Amino acid sequence: MELPSQVKLVEVGPRDGLQNQPVTVSITHRVELIERLAQCGFTAIETGSLVSPQRIPQMANSDIVYQQVHQQPKAEYIMLVANQQGLAKAISCQAKTIAVFCATTDAFSLNNINCPIDVSMASIQAIVNQAKEKNMAVRGYISCVLGCPFQGVVQIDKVCELAAKLYEYGCYEISLGDTIGVGTPRQVIELLSAVKKVIPTDTIAVHFHDTYGQALANIFAALQTGIHIIDSSVSGLGGCPFAPGASGNISSEDLVYMLNGLSIKTGVNLEELIATSWFIADLLDRPPTAKVTLANAAKH
Repeated sequence: MELPSQVKLVEVGPRDGLQNQPVTVSITHRVELIERLAQCGFTAIETGSLVSPQRIPQMANSDIVYQQVHQQPKAEYIMLVANQQGLAKAISCQAKTIAVFCATTDAFSLNNINCPIDVSMASIQAIVNQAKEKNMAVRGYISCVLGCPFQGVVQIDKVCELAAKLYEYGCYEISLGDTIGVGTPRQVIELLSAVKKVIPTDTIAVHFHDTYGQALANIFAALQTGIHIIDSSVSGLGGCPFAPGASGNISSEDLVYMLNGLSIKTGVNLEELIATSWFIADLLDRPPTAKVTLANAAKH
């Protein structure tokens, strides 16, 4: 069994994690969370989302958050962009890296951004073209790669088609999201085996929600296929406000604990990460979902 010796972790808590919380976190605390995560060792962090505050109020003022963060020189600070207005804000706040997103089914796309897949992809292509003119890097996301809350089963060919288009447009990474957390390891291996035929393995990231407790198993399966870019969320924060039944992301703490046990380097300090998990959990008045604690992390 071949496993990578090192992985890149993309911390999505400040965006994908906070966007679904009933408590709105202040600008000051969002900035502190991002800076704490960078100090833990994350070199790629989602900082926010430039979308309508009426639609996702938790992400209001993401441009201000971005501008207030003391950024580490070697880290990526990723800003999600949904449309031309979001891109204009990203350019205005001098974002270096943005992310765009699409879905595998028209039903989810219509529910999420009010347009079918073909219209969404045309918009994405225009955004990527303009972003690259401004020397901005673009990350791509595909939602519902292993199942849709509205249409059920998703065809692997559709995922491959969208991944190939995002790569062709110029996305440097394409994150495959199991938005409702229904995937199992065998499905993950089948999906990744297909996607690797249409885009380079080095550009593929995985993003698993833990609805049925399969996220760590699915990540381990992905590692066995050569994937070495993994999205995760501090304190297991997350879920999708437009995907009924979706639970939180895989906890960054539990993921780092597993990767440490596999002797796979992450560059992330687990003890500092657990402390950061408690910081944000206290602000949200909820316990972290991670199983790992400071006590058993220290013993590892």
